[in-house]
Amino acid sequence: MSIRNTRTGGQILIDQLVAQGVDRVTCVPGESYLAALDALHDSPIDVVICRAEGGAAMMAEAYGKLTGRPGVCFVTRGPGATNASHGVHIAMQDSTPMILFVGQVDTGMLEREAFQELDYKAVFGTMAKWAVEIDRPDRIPELIARAFRVAMQGRPGPVVISLPENMLTETAAVADAMRIEPAVSWPAPADIERVGAMLASAKAPLVILGGSRWTDEATKSIARFAERFDLPVATSFRRASLIDADHSHYAGDLGIGPSPGLKARIDNADVILLIGGRMSEMPSSSYTLFDIPTPKQKLIHVHPGSEELGRVYQPELAIQATPAAFAAAVDTLKPAGTVAWKGEAAKAHADYLAWTDKARELPGHFQYGQVMTWLRDRLPKDAIVCNGAGNYAGWIHRHHRFHSFATQLAPTSGSMGYGVPAAVLAKRQFPDRVVVAFAGDGCFLMNGQEFATAVQYDAPLVVIVVDNSQYGTIRMHQERDYPGRVVGTQLKNPDFAMYAKAFGGHGERVERTEEFAPAFERALASGKPSILHCIIDPRAISVGKDFAPAVKA
Repeated sequence: MSIRNTRTGGQILIDQLVAQGVDRVTCVPGESYLAALDALHDSPIDVVICRAEGGAAMMAEAYGKLTGRPGVCFVTRGPGATNASHGVHIAMQDSTPMILFVGQVDTGMLEREAFQELDYKAVFGTMAKWAVEIDRPDRIPELIARAFRVAMQGRPGPVVISLPENMLTETAAVADAMRIEPAVSWPAPADIERVGAMLASAKAPLVILGGSRWTDEATKSIARFAERFDLPVATSFRRASLIDADHSHYAGDLGIGPSPGLKARIDNADVILLIGGRMSEMPSSSYTLFDIPTPKQKLIHVHPGSEELGRVYQPELAIQATPAAFAAAVDTLKPAGTVAWKGEAAKAHADYLAWTDKARELPGHFQYGQVMTWLRDRLPKDAIVCNGAGNYAGWIHRHHRFHSFATQLAPTSGSMGYGVPAAVLAKRQFPDRVVVAFAGDGCFLMNGQEFATAVQYDAPLVVIVVDNSQYGTIRMHQERDYPGRVVGTQLKNPDFAMYAKAFGGHGERVERTEEFAPAFERALASGKPSILHCIIDPRAISVGKDFAPAVKA
């Protein structure tokens, strides 16, 4: 930690990112942080130039999901910052470490409503874990170190840092901060003993995995733990890659429309071991799976953030620990004898396979479910699958099977437009792996411009656009609550295959099921970013139910 020669604030800032091991940042450039951009010129950090701040922030959030270290995004002031708020909100609800740097007006102009001036502590105060403005260059190392710690420790989340323009050009001589590793909260030995005792007295226990601060080894440890105790294991909403779907103890995921068998298993359980997750609205089926505040099941809740323990559900046993630490602690825990529920995990897995195996017949020539089951067998086990929000995602959750850690990139916050930018970042981070992004026609055009970023960086991902010419989720709710009264949900779309070609990528239109497989193979073989524009009947609005009449042309 030696004091270097005098540097500008911009140089000090980028040197701190290098010290923290940041290898890649996303940005949309702005004059408000030119000094930081200039410092990036001579740094080893890869700069991913994006087309809109929302996409840039979502890429940074995806980086946090993939690596466990904060994704870093730079945007300019005012509209740049508010555009980036989409990614900040995702990072907060998904418990993802992320740091957003926002250019700010000169400190001498503050409180005058200068050009694009905003109070970022007020704007992001309820959306981020911490929002701060750095007004002196000599405090940059201190506050950047704190930001990395806040973003990673406890329940991870986003930090927003405002950078006044003059602060970045002022100079200071200051030591760099040390690399930050997040503090790890470990379960007490007595807690682990009590976990064993509660399982020993159980008749129908179930494990639910969710949240963040997992590692590949931690997921493997929990799988071994489940095998020793013969425990059924479910995953929370959009956390399916926390266990191999082929594992003999996997019981399925708790998302939108979970299997009736899994819901019944939870209802009949007497002990629930919830590791890492919060059981918020989506995985809890709108807070109906468990009684509030005290579930009828004995709840063991393991979470790294003390504020989440008892926030909604009062647990029988609260353990403040990261999932990785808890997994290591139970890696040697063994049952005292034959468990009372022996064989239930195999039944749960059989129910999961039956629920997800075959796709139902849909109206129209394009059978989306059959396409998903074909992809399930075709994709490598380490393929990264990304999606945003919309009913099209239901087929992914129902029929695709995740096998490797951190292969599912999807917002638990339900934010549209996430799949494409997440896939761009994933392909940039793992160029040798297959990366597939799913998007509805409405979802795609919310951040479809980042397809240009994929072309610019020669990132040959495959985007599957499922086009039913409507905002399908909202249409589904309309048909349920106001049947036949369609308003505000119908769309007239461009030719997405031509869109891909216009950007310099590969594009094909797919209208029939049998056309998909060869089109997908050609997309992979093209070596270019690709879009497969798949036309689905508007009546095929949900993985579970069709709606009639069809949307009028």
